Formats: sequence, structure tokens, C-alpha cells
Amino acid sequence: MLKNEDLDLVYICTPWEYHAPMAIEAMKSGAHAATEVPIGLTISEIWEVVKTSEATKKHCMMLENCCYDFFEMLTLNMARQGMFGELVHAEGAYIHDLLDLNFNKNGYDNMWRLRENIKMNGNLYPTHGIGPIAQCLNINTGDRMTHLVAMQSNDFQMADKARELAAKDSFYQEFVGKKYRGNMDVTLIKTEKGKTMMIQHDVTSPRPYSRIHLLSGTKGFAQKYPQEGIAFGHSYIKPEELKALYEKYTPELVKFIGEQAKEVGGHGGMDFMMDWRLIDCLRNGLPLDQTVYDGASWSAVVPLSVQSVAKNSRTVEVPDFTRGNWKTNKPHDMTLNGGGNTKIRAKVTGKNIQLDV
Repeated sequence: MLKNEDLDLVYICTPWEYHAPMAIEAMKSGAHAATEVPIGLTISEIWEVVKTSEATKKHCMMLENCCYDFFEMLTLNMARQGMFGELVHAEGAYIHDLLDLNFNKNGYDNMWRLRENIKMNGNLYPTHGIGPIAQCLNINTGDRMTHLVAMQSNDFQMADKARELAAKDSFYQEFVGKKYRGNMDVTLIKTEKGKTMMIQHDVTSPRPYSRIHLLSGTKGFAQKYPQEGIAFGHSYIKPEELKALYEKYTPELVKFIGEQAKEVGGHGGMDFMMDWRLIDCLRNGLPLDQTVYDGASWSAVVPLSVQSVAKNSRTVEVPDFTRGNWKTNKPHDMTLNGGGNTKIRAKVTGKNIQLDV
């Protein structure tokens, strides 16, 4: 495809192991790259993505859609306006019961996601949790992650599930006797400015879905799950007060495209808003909300957590993919920033969305 087509952008939605190689080849061919999460699985290939983006002067954006959810956008704008004071601590997670889906023959091609849960023992999917809070903490734009530790429970379900299924279906026999990633991974991260972050990952326990999304500052607090709430003291503010904050602090981007995003859908509209914003920035020559350095640092939690768990939860250093430029990089501008002239008409047919740009 890269040899035969003149492409502006390659949009990568493949199994994890192909994200970095495909993004690298796309940029080398002269196209921008947008890749599903994570941007890479090893530190060496993540560095290669960064260096290729720099060398080719092509964007490589990791498609972290949770940064475009409505409460996350609200709290990001509030944090930028100082409503929480100095942010001290933040939490994020990917807690999603995928046990049955991961063992479903028709779930992931060649059971690739289950195989990743055998190959890697760590936080396999950190970016949904870390992306939104990293933006609030100005990671790579005024602060950076310096080191982390990861502690993980044993596996209490996947090995049992494999044996249970294999007793009824020989297809699952190859998954019996494997050592699976543990149920819960808790990764703690420290920043250069002394802030802390806690990221959790659990895709096997029977729990309600949660990304936590918690911000704790010197003047205020916000948390999304199990219910959206903001506090400036011991108690959450009243619903009508939260509604007023939405009216005052909802970013321009959401006001401009949010209702159409909700209508189209895609994880409640955040997928559409992310795609619209990506295209609008590229067409208007604007900086992207998520840079290659963001994708790199957020994705690095995968291999670094694996290293820490393997070392009995010892400290692991986080590379500075910006090479010191985090000190002078400016925070991401989530206003329309001179753009807003991209019109995307969405035609929804069943589960398929056709975009006419």
C-alpha cells in the first residue's frame, strides 16, 4: 500500500506488536502515522518511533481516545485554569472484565490478545488511564516521569479458564499449563517535580468497568468512577454545581463538535472527537494534542512495568524521550486554536461509520 498509494495519513488498528513497525514504515514513506495504543511494546522500538518521527518530520500520534472523553476534557481545562490548585497526585486505570472475550475464538484474530497476556507480565494496557492524567500533570510539557515501580498479583483466573475450556474443547489445549499475567497490576510513578501517579490494570476480575481518572490538588479533587464528582473540601459539590462547572469549563473543542460526536457515537463520542481533532489539526498545520513523545512515554509503562515486576517490584527508570525539552515544551492547547473548519459528515450503517471529509 505504501509503495502504490500517495497517502497523507496511515491509521493503524492492528494487534499491538505491529503498531511500531507499521508507524515507522508509514513515516519513512512520507505519511503521518496514527496508531492504536500502545505506540510500541519495547523501549528500543519506542525510541525508534520517536527518532523516525524526528528524522522524517512526520507526526506520529497514538490514538488515546480517553483523552477526548467529556469529563476528562472538563477536568483538564479546570486543571489548566488552576481550579484544583497545584496537582499533587493522580490516578488512572484500565479495569475491564475481558476474561470471556480474551478466551473467545471469535474475539481477537488468532487469540492474539490472550497470547500477549502470556508473553508479558505487567501493565499491558496503561495508556487509557495514564493519558488523561498525564496531560493534566503537564507530563512532557513542564514535568516528566522519572521512575516507577510495579507490583502484580498472581493469576487467579486465566489458567483456570484455560483448563475449564480445554476440558470441553481441544482447541484450548495449547493454552493449558501456561503462566499468565496476574489479575491486578499496580504501577506507581514519580515525576521530576515530585508528583505521584498510580496506574492499575485488571482485565480478568469480575468488576465494574473503571478508568478511575482521579486528580488530587492543593485546592480541589476530581474523580470519574464510579460516579463523576468534584470536591473542594470534605464533600462532593452538588449536581447543579457540577452542571455549572461543565457550562463554564467545557473546552471550545467539545462545545464545537461534542454534540455531533455523541450522535455518531464510538465510546460515547470520544472516538469521533479524537478523529475529527486529528484531521482538523493536520489540515490546518496545527500541533497535535498528543505528540510522539506523549505516545512514547505513556506506552513505555508497558515494558517498564514488566521489568519492575520481574525484579520483584524494584525501581525502574523512565527514559526522557524529549531529551530535556520537557522543561521548555508548552502545554497542549485544547482550544480550537485557529482550526475548526473541517467538516466531517458521518453516515452510520449498522456498526460501520463512513466518514466523508
